[in-house]
Amino acid sequence: MKTGEAELDGVLGGGLVAGMVVLVAGEPGIGKSTLLTQVALNVEGPVLYVCGEESASQVALRVKRTRRDLVRSAVSLLESTDVDEIVAKIGEAKPGLVIIDSIQTLTTEDLTGVAGSVGQVREAAQRLASSVKRLGIPLFMVGHVTKEGTIAGPRVLEHIVDTVLWFEGERSQALRLIRAVKNRFGPTDEVGVFEMTETGLIGVDNPSKLLLAERVKNVPGSVIGVVLEGTRPLLVEIQALTTPSQLAVPRRVATGIDFARLQMLVAVLSRRAGLNLGDMDIFVNVTGGIRLADRGIDLAICLAIASSFLNKTVAADIAAVGEVGLLGEVRKVGGLDKRIKEAKKLGYRVASAESGKSVSAAIKKLLE
Repeated sequence: MKTGEAELDGVLGGGLVAGMVVLVAGEPGIGKSTLLTQVALNVEGPVLYVCGEESASQVALRVKRTRRDLVRSAVSLLESTDVDEIVAKIGEAKPGLVIIDSIQTLTTEDLTGVAGSVGQVREAAQRLASSVKRLGIPLFMVGHVTKEGTIAGPRVLEHIVDTVLWFEGERSQALRLIRAVKNRFGPTDEVGVFEMTETGLIGVDNPSKLLLAERVKNVPGSVIGVVLEGTRPLLVEIQALTTPSQLAVPRRVATGIDFARLQMLVAVLSRRAGLNLGDMDIFVNVTGGIRLADRGIDLAICLAIASSFLNKTVAADIAAVGEVGLLGEVRKVGGLDKRIKEAKKLGYRVASAESGKSVSAAIKKLLE
């Protein structure tokens, strides 16, 4: 069953399956309710939208804001936090899709404890999952996250559901990424890309173009890298700034990449490339507000730091791809052909392991 959002369908593995239970998690304000409201308006057949956090009138306002010309009477709004009442309504109405916003607001009178407690969340999720699986109805439920960045509630919640989708991005940025952490009916290596606009979330066919739209060219410290998010290659801008430190222990600040990885790459540059970074504050940022875990971005990070430190620029049409090892060598990464094809499509030449066997050689070759 198609959700009407092509990017979401791709992450789910093609669409929804009968009786499928999907947990959508992410930080407050990231766009979870907006996305599910759009899904409710786009799918075929009747939809039951359970308003646990908001009133029906508040959801109706969001409907008008996101799809003013597509308001359908097929969407029924139910204001309730009683899971037993919701299960009874599902059995009575037998909708084509159920949306729970959110699972942490539901309770049952059979248990003591406030909404959001471990017992209440576990029991509510179990009763809902059993109900929709018996009737063959797909179910979306919104999940809160803790301040540590994990899904609120018991760990068993993630085992009860069939699919866990993680919504990420900076609220101050327009770009949103949705990826599957768990998926019993499809892959877990796909990523969907959306742009947040005044009228809702819009799927992005070419996220690389959006990520590079505001790039300032020919400035030291800016390098393009090519990462692989699932099976989709993306071009991102890595920015680095090095400045003499006024502190006894120089600062290392990483935004969008792993801090430990940055520490390792700085050590490699100091030891293997001869860059005296020991007394420098180093800041590295991935523009666009996305987080990267792909090791193929290592070479771009190293080139950006070296570019800032040496005050030399990397050619504006160069895109760097490669993993950097502790010996200073540049290693090949998976999906290189896809990365090269995506870079060429946008007018970039790829600098990879073939361009320089070591990070030191790559710096000498690519920095002007």
